[in-house]
Amino acid sequence: MNKAFEHGGTDALGAPAHDFSTNANALGPCPSALLAIAQADASRYPDPTGARLKAALGEFHGVAPDRVLLLASASEGIQRFSAWAARSPGASVWLPPHHYGDLARAADAWGLGRTNEPGRARLLWACEPSAPLGQAEAGLADRVAGLRPEQSLVLDQAYAPLRLHGAPTLSGPAPDRVWRLVSPNKALGLTGVRGAYAIAPLAARQAMAELEALAPSWPLGVHAEAMLLAWTRPEAQQWLNDSLDSLREWKARQMALCEALGWTVLPSDANYFVARLPHAGDTERLPALRRDHGVKLRDCASFGLPGHVRLGVRSPADQDALRAAWPRGRGGDNRPH
Repeated sequence: MNKAFEHGGTDALGAPAHDFSTNANALGPCPSALLAIAQADASRYPDPTGARLKAALGEFHGVAPDRVLLLASASEGIQRFSAWAARSPGASVWLPPHHYGDLARAADAWGLGRTNEPGRARLLWACEPSAPLGQAEAGLADRVAGLRPEQSLVLDQAYAPLRLHGAPTLSGPAPDRVWRLVSPNKALGLTGVRGAYAIAPLAARQAMAELEALAPSWPLGVHAEAMLLAWTRPEAQQWLNDSLDSLREWKARQMALCEALGWTVLPSDANYFVARLPHAGDTERLPALRRDHGVKLRDCASFGLPGHVRLGVRSPADQDALRAAWPRGRGGDNRPH
């Protein structure tokens, strides 16, 4: 697969038995959200205005419903924001040094030039916890403080519900100056259900109208609608909060395993982390690891980090499978512990 189009999860070999390549909540799926999806009536169209869903999401976040922009997925949102920004003549985009490949793909598809100077960009992207490192987004507060009226910053908060350590960079009025992109399917362990939304900055009525005009009819099916409604309910939030304690324990165990294999683990606040492999060319072994042992890791070359892998936190059983599968003599002691 072309590295620019690389994704984690299911591939040509099917669903990996031990999938470290995605950042979905390993304790999922969330039972209450799964039940809501199963009970959705797929024989009918959803409400194309999303009125009920916008009201629920607005109440959940403490914002007016007209600040909620419904999206078919976060990936669709990336394309839509890029298309919207490209309507401004000569518009350019600023991307973080390490970023999700869809951001660059969308910029190229819509003819957005890329700039290394945030002050010159029409559209700026950020992600916190960051992708792929799971860290605070360096310089985020300063970029938000320096935004001019004609600039827009989209903050991807896909992993914010799965934060295991640390605190968000933005607080007080700062979040109301940016577009907040939310995709709860990762936190709910339901990545096969596509559906997301964005919360608009204050005083972005015209931008909201333009972005909604770029949407297809019915961007959400009934299953995505059911998932997002379930996301706002106390039982789903309680399940999520309870899952974080287990994820912290599993993360500590998984980081210790990687270090025992001779890998260099980078700091992370989220339910995933990046590790540098000990030898040049170690990432060339990843296809065999996937094919022969059902263990899939995310090669970070597409994020601009060659020689590194990203690992979502998985169960102890999955971790033991990784320990057994990693080639002996390739960094660390691979004997069972």
